[in-house]
Order: sequence, then structure tokens, then C-alpha cells
Amino acid sequence: MKGLKAIAGWLRARLGWHTLGLVASLIIIGIAVFVLYKMLRNIRPAEVLEAISGTDPWRIGVAALLVAGAYFTLTFYDWFALRTIGKPHVPYRVAALASFTSYSIGHNIGFSAFTGGTVRYRIYSAHGLGAVDVAKLCFITGLTFWLGNIAILGLGVSVEPWAASAVDHLPPWVNRLIGLALLAGLAAYVTWVGLKPRRIGVGKGHWTVTLPGWKLTLLQIIIGIIDLSFCAAAMYVLMPEEPFIDPIALGVVFISATLLGFASHAPGGLGVFDAAMLVALPQFETEPLLGALLLLRLLYYVTPFAIALILMGARELMMSRRRLNATKGISPDPLAALPVIEPDATPDDAAKPERRRAAG
Repeated sequence: MKGLKAIAGWLRARLGWHTLGLVASLIIIGIAVFVLYKMLRNIRPAEVLEAISGTDPWRIGVAALLVAGAYFTLTFYDWFALRTIGKPHVPYRVAALASFTSYSIGHNIGFSAFTGGTVRYRIYSAHGLGAVDVAKLCFITGLTFWLGNIAILGLGVSVEPWAASAVDHLPPWVNRLIGLALLAGLAAYVTWVGLKPRRIGVGKGHWTVTLPGWKLTLLQIIIGIIDLSFCAAAMYVLMPEEPFIDPIALGVVFISATLLGFASHAPGGLGVFDAAMLVALPQFETEPLLGALLLLRLLYYVTPFAIALILMGARELMMSRRRLNATKGISPDPLAALPVIEPDATPDDAAKPERRRAAG
């Protein structure tokens, strides 16, 4: 044990946490690539395409609505965080745009904490938020995400520990203990923030964040649970009809696979999420399950990514046009430069003040 601690200390001193995180991500991705190669080397692409084309259109439509519900719920991550950091003046429409584009782009590019934060700064800086404010906001949105994950995963693993065993290969009773421990830790956190205001950060001023109290923390947890439930429900709708799988069991597998993909920092958890799903659901034929995963990627990753790029491009064009007009002294309202003619006045009356000034 002392030897392991010594090795860990040496690695931290030599490499740093950032490098260690990168190494861990590469290891996770490497294992996932190896697993996918083993499982998919004999795959029949024609059967995958047949499974995709054979999916009922109504299933795809319902899954698309559930994905839309998930992204709608994500907008409340930013809306909640803005009020937590004391920036309630930012309207919901701006929070919705920042949330949707940052998550859509961050999910697909990878390293979402950095890429999503960059997109958020680009949008929120136009409304008076600085880099520190955006960093605080990202912290609160991340906290909402993890609280929701802990809550729903703790509940799911406690009820269906066998589903978690398919992912981590631990005995069901161990997974049930883990689930109960997650719920106990969550209850302890809610109690901790409820006893008195809690501040974290560096110093006592601009670099600190006051954590939400217990009531707002419960709201955070509810937002996170709804978001993840929408995502898991979309996956459930797209799953092959046979064999039957319990919705809670699939939710546990789905969220566990999602967290592994998130930990890998791979774009969209590509490879890692898919490998975890294929390993944890061996009762399904590979081709139909792979078809369901590809459909989910199309709905949850590719389509929102394309929409986010269009929205960001349109926004940048509008901002560039406004800056160009401001530089040239052009009013954004072409009617603003026209003279105001009072009721019952002639056009010649409107020109009289200008004539007086010229005469003076």
C-alpha cells in the first residue's frame, strides 16, 4: 500500500494532474478500441443497415422528442447557474442558446469542460460576464450534472445491482452497497449545504462561489434526474424489441456507459460508450444493438451539433454586421434617421428647426 502511494506521489510530482488525467483518458480509449475490435471484427454491415432501416418511424420520432426534452432540460442548467452566481439579468433565451450550443459542440468535440466553456464565454461576454464568471457558471452546471448522476445512478444500482454488474463485473451485493453509499453521500451533501451557507474557491472575493442551499440543491438534483431520464428513455425506445429488458436496468447500463464515455473525454464518448453498452448487453444481437446506438448518435450528437453550428454561425454574422454598422455610424433602425413629423404638421414644418439652426 505504501508502495502504491509512493508511486502515485512520484507520478503527481513528475507529471501533474493534467497529464495524469490525459493518460487515464488514453488508457480508457485504448481499452475501448480493443474491445470494439474484438466485438465488431466479424460484424455484418448489411445487417446493421437493415436494423436501422427496419426501425419503426414512430420510434425514431419519439426518441427525437425525448432528445429534444433532454436538451430543453439542459437549458435550465445555465439558467439555474446564472442565478446562483448572481447574474440574473441574463435572459433565459441567452442562457438557452449558450447551454444548447456549448453542450452540443462540447459533446462532439470532446473535452467539454474546455470547449463548452469557450462557447459559453463567447456568448455570455456580450452580456457583461467575465472569464471568472463563466468559470463559476461551468462549475455550477457541472455540479448539477454530477448531482443528478449520483442520484439516478444510486437509485438505479440499489434497485437493479445486476445491471451494474454487467458493466463493472462486481458482485451484485457490492454494487448495491455502492448504490446505497452514493445515496448516503448525496444526503450528507444536502444536509451539509443546508446547515449554513457554504463557500468554496480561492480567497474571499471574486474567486469564490456560494453553493446553493438545500432547497436549491434538491432542485439541482431534480433537473439532473430529468435530463438523464430523457436520454435513457430515448435509448430505451430505440432498443431492439427482443429480448425484453427492464427500463431501470437499461437506465443503469446507459448512465454507467455515459459516465465512462465522459471520463474518456473522447468526442461524444465515441468508442467508450459504445463498447460499454455492447459488453453490458450481451443478450442482444450485435447488429441490431449497434443500429440502435448509431440512431441515438444521429439524434443526440450529430443533429444537435449541426444545428448548434448553424446557430453560432448566424449569431456571428449578426454580431459582425452590428459591429460594421456601428463603425460606419449606421443606425440599426433605418427609420431612426428620418425627421419626426407631428400630427397635422406639413413636411415643410418638420424642416423648419433645421433651417433655423442653419440661419443661426
